Amino acid sequence: MKIATILGTRPEIIKMAPIIDEISKRGIDQIVLHTGQHYDKEMSDNFFRDLEIPTPDYNIQVGSGTHGKQTGLMMKGIEEVLIEEKPDIVLVQGDTNAVLAGALVAGKLHIAVGHVEAGLRSFDMTMPEEINRRVADIVSAMYFIPTEESAINLLAEGFSHENLIITGNTVVDACFRHLEIAKKRGFEEQSLADLDIENMDNILTLTMHRAENVDVRERVTNIIGALKELSDMNIIFPIHPRTKNTLENFGLFDELNDLDHVHIIKPLGYLDFLLLTSKSTLILTDSGGLQEEAITLDVPALTLRYNTERPETVTAGGNILVGSDKDVILENANRILNDKEFADKMKNAPNPYGIGDSAKLTVDAIEDYYERGLLDIRAPEDIMGSFTRKMATIDEDITVAEFEDKNDSLIHMIFDGEKMRFPADDLKLNGMMITYDKRN
Repeated sequence: MKIATILGTRPEIIKMAPIIDEISKRGIDQIVLHTGQHYDKEMSDNFFRDLEIPTPDYNIQVGSGTHGKQTGLMMKGIEEVLIEEKPDIVLVQGDTNAVLAGALVAGKLHIAVGHVEAGLRSFDMTMPEEINRRVADIVSAMYFIPTEESAINLLAEGFSHENLIITGNTVVDACFRHLEIAKKRGFEEQSLADLDIENMDNILTLTMHRAENVDVRERVTNIIGALKELSDMNIIFPIHPRTKNTLENFGLFDELNDLDHVHIIKPLGYLDFLLLTSKSTLILTDSGGLQEEAITLDVPALTLRYNTERPETVTAGGNILVGSDKDVILENANRILNDKEFADKMKNAPNPYGIGDSAKLTVDAIEDYYERGLLDIRAPEDIMGSFTRKMATIDEDITVAEFEDKNDSLIHMIFDGEKMRFPADDLKLNGMMITYDKRN
């Protein structure tokens, strides 16, 4: 068996590192392809070394550009590699243009696609990430899903539960794995050493880069207004160059930089940032991945957005959506700082993304599919049969697997009277309402 992994950005490298590591440990043939969407040779090569994983076998170096141009160049380069290498499955992760390009090319070549972190939905079609993740799910053969809630998103869109594998999120594996590496080497960024982070109290780590925040004067002004009043916290702000330019254009950068409790520093490397996150009292962010890392590292998070494709973090209690509302930001930040019971509840929120065995579960499932011949993408040889879609309330002691076998059917959705449930084989159906396909 040969597994090809396609990477385009640093978050993908971070989250796929545990899976690449697991594949290597099992001696499975693999290739890693870097699209070069975010690429600087010296920095990227160092990054792979920092994470203690091999550098990519291929780099097609597409660079930046418009979505259409970048995706088209990726597809051309990826197609050439896949035709030459002929992998049994192509793994893509998340919602980047590399995911879109890799999934489309593999699908057209009749190579099975495994989508890691499948099923996330923000339901905001203005986000390019939402388009990418939806398209990738359409062409995938295996779905490695972080939570039951994400699995239900796919069920609601008509995907079969037979191909949905709830693995947890590799962000947990990655945080645990990479935090140990970071602790061994300590802070390498001089700005963090100069601030004496190790002995600093009440650290608020801030990230802000999304256009819906930084490009809207009213929103960014409200956020900065909240930061001004959080003078009991040491605010560490690794600033994105684009964010800095926008704040300067709005005439807000100097105002923020002059605050004694705000420490604006250049962007950090991943390991330095992970170590900073682990030492923070609070995270204030508009990032998606940081919401996952915060709950994994038991750090309360306030998210500067009005929706999130990580709603599980909110439901679990480790994350609160605060938008750009100054009063809401201040209310929750001050409560975390001053109300120990409230802060502890957020810190101790159960992690919806698992216990750190996602990479193992992912590779287990791939090996199982390969051994059963389920990675072969072939044209159907049997004439399509008809089916009838039905709904029923179950009043017998029977599991999902037993019901499907007994009734020659496939269950789609399950409602237990309070919430939707994932149709795991051993789930007892007594008293639940289901929708299912009955084969004729």
